[in-house]
Amino acid sequence: MPELLTAGLRRRLEQIEVRYDEIGTSLASPEVTSDPKRIRALGQELASLTPIVETVRELRASEARAKEAQELIESDDGDLRDLAREELATASNQIDANVGKLRTLLVPRDPNDEKNVIVEIRGGEGGEEAALFAHDLYRMYTRFAERNRWKVEILSQSESEKGGFKEIIFRVAGRAAYSKLKFESGVHRVQRVPATEAQGRIHTSTATVAVLPEAEEVDIQIDEERDLKIDVYRAGGKGGQGVNTTDSAVRITHLPTGLVVAIQDERSQLKNKSKAMAVLRARLLALEEDRRATEEGDARRAQIGRGERAEKIRTYNYPQDRITDKRLDGNLSGIERRMDGDIGDLVDALVTEDEVARLTRLEEEQK
Repeated sequence: MPELLTAGLRRRLEQIEVRYDEIGTSLASPEVTSDPKRIRALGQELASLTPIVETVRELRASEARAKEAQELIESDDGDLRDLAREELATASNQIDANVGKLRTLLVPRDPNDEKNVIVEIRGGEGGEEAALFAHDLYRMYTRFAERNRWKVEILSQSESEKGGFKEIIFRVAGRAAYSKLKFESGVHRVQRVPATEAQGRIHTSTATVAVLPEAEEVDIQIDEERDLKIDVYRAGGKGGQGVNTTDSAVRITHLPTGLVVAIQDERSQLKNKSKAMAVLRARLLALEEDRRATEEGDARRAQIGRGERAEKIRTYNYPQDRITDKRLDGNLSGIERRMDGDIGDLVDALVTEDEVARLTRLEEEQK
């Protein structure tokens, strides 16, 4: 293997090849063929290992061609040396490509990456300007979702006097939504002159973003009779006819944790309850994952991570047309178009940084 793969990763690849061959042998044994559950489990494991093993074997073949070409370069035949140099260049490119692919395949995957997400945005410090910034962030994410052909559904919203959001909770449904949006969790800070500022002074405001993987019923078990206290009441604030004239609003309290979710946007009590349960399940799943991460220790947490709600992760400086994300080197410009959802490069950079961190931990564990 080339030096781009550490000794620990080389050993890990050898173990994967051995396991791959073991599964192939097992699938041919009568004991396994008579057990549908074992066939299914081994088949899934084999499918996950196949791309790695195929790439390892492609890499090994490329290395053999490179070695042969290197030997021919040292021959006395001039024409043969020229051909060998071309072959060595081609084989070296294939080696680099295969090594890069292997490093990506070996990165431990987040089991929630393919899930839909529930995003919660709340205005923080800054009063009305913070609420307006929360609205801007909501628009940024919805426009980004449109670019990815994801579906957005508002679950709950609380508007401020000037059209911002004190709080908005929405669902984003689409392929790998969580894998892209999970790094947005944390405190976002904006520096700009508010529309309400008569003297042109720059204000600093914040908004908090939480991105939670949507939990299915199989992910989180809830005993509604024992674990939940459900209250229904008349919705308040803005709403269409019937919204605030019937007991359609729902407040769910999860007794074991004290978590409370209140939804009142729909006229239907049943729909409000369904939305509230979706938010509750997502919050409970996040709590469970935080508990597991704490037990495993900080060393095993992702260095990029989902982002803590109290952690300042990004600053949007309008006067200087600059976005600074503390997890990345350098700044980004073009703040207006990025607030219009053009954040693909920023998201991809965070994903790459996370993959590097995961691979680094894997290499350390394999030493």
